[in-house]
Amino acid sequence: MIPRRILIIDDEESFRNVLTMILKKEGYEVEGAANGDEGIKKASLSPYDHILCDIRMPGMDGMEVLQEMIRSGIEAPIIMMSAYGTVDTAIEAMKLGAYDYISKPFKPDEIILTLKKAEERERLRKENELLRKEVKKEFSFENIVSKNDKMLKIFEVIKKVAPYKSTVLITGESGTGKELIARAIHYNSDRSKRLFVPVNCGAIPENLLESELFGHVKGAFTDAIRAKKGLFEEADGGTIFLDEIGELPPQLQVKLLRVLQDGEIRRVGESKSIQIDVRVIAATIKDLVKEVNEGRFREDLFYRLNVLHIHLPPLRERKEDIPLLIEHFIKKYNQTLNKEIKGISQKALELLMNHRWSGNVRELENTIERAMVLTDGENIELENLPLEIQYPREEIAILPLNDDEYSIKKASRLLEIALIKKALKKTKGNHSQSARLLEISHRALLYKIKDYGIVEDEIFHRDRGEFKGN
Repeated sequence: MIPRRILIIDDEESFRNVLTMILKKEGYEVEGAANGDEGIKKASLSPYDHILCDIRMPGMDGMEVLQEMIRSGIEAPIIMMSAYGTVDTAIEAMKLGAYDYISKPFKPDEIILTLKKAEERERLRKENELLRKEVKKEFSFENIVSKNDKMLKIFEVIKKVAPYKSTVLITGESGTGKELIARAIHYNSDRSKRLFVPVNCGAIPENLLESELFGHVKGAFTDAIRAKKGLFEEADGGTIFLDEIGELPPQLQVKLLRVLQDGEIRRVGESKSIQIDVRVIAATIKDLVKEVNEGRFREDLFYRLNVLHIHLPPLRERKEDIPLLIEHFIKKYNQTLNKEIKGISQKALELLMNHRWSGNVRELENTIERAMVLTDGENIELENLPLEIQYPREEIAILPLNDDEYSIKKASRLLEIALIKKALKKTKGNHSQSARLLEISHRALLYKIKDYGIVEDEIFHRDRGEFKGN
């Protein structure tokens, strides 16, 4: 574990020395500053976990130091100290942004207890920030819905690997639930009380990724106006999830390899390394063996990541899970959408069972959420499903084009005409329902019927109640 770093700002050298000895015995890493200017400079150059600041000092006093640090965005909790303080002074310091106030002289136990309370508050604050971003996610593998044999074996693997620090590589197509598996591993381990930090390596610009992962000191680059901890430091004692690891640039692959080999990181612009205790779980949709063979991914890094390998099958290979997943998502969105949907019709279920699901479980979840928003009844019906599921591509792609016809504009027009006729036929000429199926407005449908010269009586003879073909 990284030792907690404390900065003491006090003009009395003897007091700094005594307090430094007390804190070092408790395992803290301590630095001192003899005045406010020196303290602000140190705090802006390197991150601290806590700052202890005297109020009465020559030059810039403690209150001014406090205000300047808050204004500069220094994140460390600041504890004010004074031998001349009153209740009013303490209240004023707290109003200005101090975490706490302690009167001199104090016993060693008092300052240690104050620091422990500050640490606990910071830990809870960071956890709450992450929890607010999570939308009722369940982190136990028992809540990953499946009866597929391959998935059940994966659940057993999670049980076995969760207690260990060994690196895990999760592979599978987009939408198969790689992050869900990573969270299950973390929350079923001894690290569950510490942070789970997800990072999408493909979503952060390459020039910022190193700083995001490993942190930086002030002035390390143009925009480094203050020191910042990296995500690996945030995850100390917990787990970091490196999604899309195949997108990691070559120079960062080298630095990640050093982390995995030595358990050390180095902030950008820093000359010394920091020891960390982080479990690494990586995931990718890429074939890393192919990436290694073609020289885009380091072979030594691949073997470091691939200690334990979990491959998630696509949804089309576990179709027996589709009814279970639908039931699960209906329960989930009944709560969030304030609905009372009981189930799904047999015809709608058959279509969902036969769909290819290129977006896997994520696509199925989005489809069910959309259908529940659209349905007014107790069950999800055929017409509540997206058009591409109701009408498979092979059905709507048969257009009356000549062999020498290449116009996209004409093909699009013919496709729209064909879909409008299908929707009108399906709904027995009901314009509102047809517009809903086509996912366009009622007004847009009327405009297209007129613009394309679609004669509805050729589709549906209202006087005889008969249908003709297209």
